[in-house]
Amino acid sequence: MNSHDNSYHPYLIPFGPSLSINQTYSTSPNLYMGNQPPSFIKLTPKKTLRTRSLWKPIYDPYYNFLGPVKRSRSTRCPRRHAQMMSHHKASVNPTYFRNGEEPAPRFRMPDQGMLPESAYQMIHDEMALDGKPKHNLATFVTTWMESSADRLYAEAFNKNLIDKCEYQQTTSIEKRCIRMLADLWHAPYPHKTVGVSTTGSSEACMLGGLALKRRWQKARKKQGKPIDRPNIVFSSAVQIVWEKFANYWDVEPRYVNIAPNRLWMDPEGVLAVVDENTIGVIPMLGVTYTGIYEPVAVIAKALDELQSRTGLDIPIHVDAASGGFIAPFLQPDLVWDFQLSRVKSINVSGHKYGLVYPGIGWIIWREAEDLPEDLIFHVSYLGGNIPTFALSFSRPSAQVLLQYYNFIRLGRSGYYEVQRVSQSVAHFLSNEIQTIEPFDVLTNGSDIPVLTWRLKEGFTSNWDLMGNLKIVFYS
Repeated sequence: MNSHDNSYHPYLIPFGPSLSINQTYSTSPNLYMGNQPPSFIKLTPKKTLRTRSLWKPIYDPYYNFLGPVKRSRSTRCPRRHAQMMSHHKASVNPTYFRNGEEPAPRFRMPDQGMLPESAYQMIHDEMALDGKPKHNLATFVTTWMESSADRLYAEAFNKNLIDKCEYQQTTSIEKRCIRMLADLWHAPYPHKTVGVSTTGSSEACMLGGLALKRRWQKARKKQGKPIDRPNIVFSSAVQIVWEKFANYWDVEPRYVNIAPNRLWMDPEGVLAVVDENTIGVIPMLGVTYTGIYEPVAVIAKALDELQSRTGLDIPIHVDAASGGFIAPFLQPDLVWDFQLSRVKSINVSGHKYGLVYPGIGWIIWREAEDLPEDLIFHVSYLGGNIPTFALSFSRPSAQVLLQYYNFIRLGRSGYYEVQRVSQSVAHFLSNEIQTIEPFDVLTNGSDIPVLTWRLKEGFTSNWDLMGNLKIVFYS
C-alpha cells in the first residue's frame, strides 16, 4: 500500500508502512525509531519529508553541513533564549524536536495533537526522573512478576471487571480466588461464604468497617437503642486507612496505646475502651511499623469472656493486609483466622505478599450472613443482574487474573518457599544490624518478613536514626 494513499490514516495505525525512498531521516536510531509521516493530516507526494525535518536542534553549528539555518536573535543567544522560556514550556528532552511540534503545555490540554512517538517519548523521558521500582526499599508492594504474568497482564488490562456478564470467565476466576482464600483462612463453609476483590487492602478495610457498622446499627435498632454514637477500637499504631474510615463514616476511633515495652494491642487495653457502642475491634496481623502480629486469639478470648459477663457481642475484623499471605505458610499453627468464631471478616493485600502488581486486595466474610444484604447493590444495565459491593466500579481485570495465576503457579508449597526466603533475608539483616553498636533491634522478621531497629538511648547527640546530622555551633 502506498504511504500517501488517501485511505491511509496514520493516527489510527501505530506503525504505518515504509516511507518512500526520498523521505530520509536525519535522526539517529536511538532518538527516533518510529516510521510515521510527520503530521496527522493526509500527505500528498508533494509533502515529502526533507532532510532534518524530523529532528533539528534549535542551533548547532557542527550540524550545519546539511544546509544553512536561518538564525533568529534567540538562536544566536541560546542562553538568553533559554532564560526567556517559561518553565511550563520547557521540554524534558530538548533534543527530541520535530518541525511543527512544540513542547506540550503542562497545565492545559494542547490545541493540537502530535505523533504517537512524540507523545510516548515525552512521557518516557519524564518517567526516567522517577525512581526505579526494583530499587524502592520503602515499599511493601510487588514490583516484579514473571514474564508469563506480564503477558497475561497485557492481555487483560482492557477487560472491565465490573462487566461480569460480558467477561464471565474472569468472573468465575474471581470467585475461585475468593473460595481459595476462604479455605486458606479456615472459613467453616468456604464454598458458601462471600467476598470481593478490591483495588487494595485499603478499600477492603473500608468495606469491612462498613459491614461492621451496618450490623451494629441493625442490632441496635432491633433493641430500640440509639445508633448515633458508634466507635471502633484499634491500636495507636494502626494503618492510616482505619483513621480514614472513622473520619469518613462518622465513627469514633478509640485507641489502645502501645509502648516501648508493649508494641501491640493487648486484651486489657481493648477491654478498657469497648462499650455497647463499639462496632468492632481491629487487630492487625502485621503492624505496619514493626511487622508484629497482634494477638488475635487472646483478644477474641477476652471478648468472649466479656460477652459471657455483660452480653456485649463485639465482633473482630482482622486487618491481615500483610500477614494474610504469610501466616498460613510460615506459621500454619497460629490461630488468628476464621477458626475463631468471633472473627467475622478478614482483608488482605494481594499486591503485597500476595505477589501481584498493584492494585489488588481481598476481603472475605466468615459466613454469608456476616455481610448485610442491604449493602449489596444489583446492577442491571450491563446486560444482566450483577451484584456489587465496592467503593469503586469500573477497573481492570488484570490483577485478579494475576492473583489466580500466582495461586495455581506457586501453590501452597511455592508460597511457602517465597515467604521463607523473604524471612531468611529479614533474619540475616536483623542479626547483622544487631552487631552494630548504636542500634537495638526491635523486631527481627519472625512474624512478617519486616525488621525494625532503633538508636540506643543516649548513644549520640550528633545524628539521629534517619541519618540527619545535628550541627552544633560554638561561639
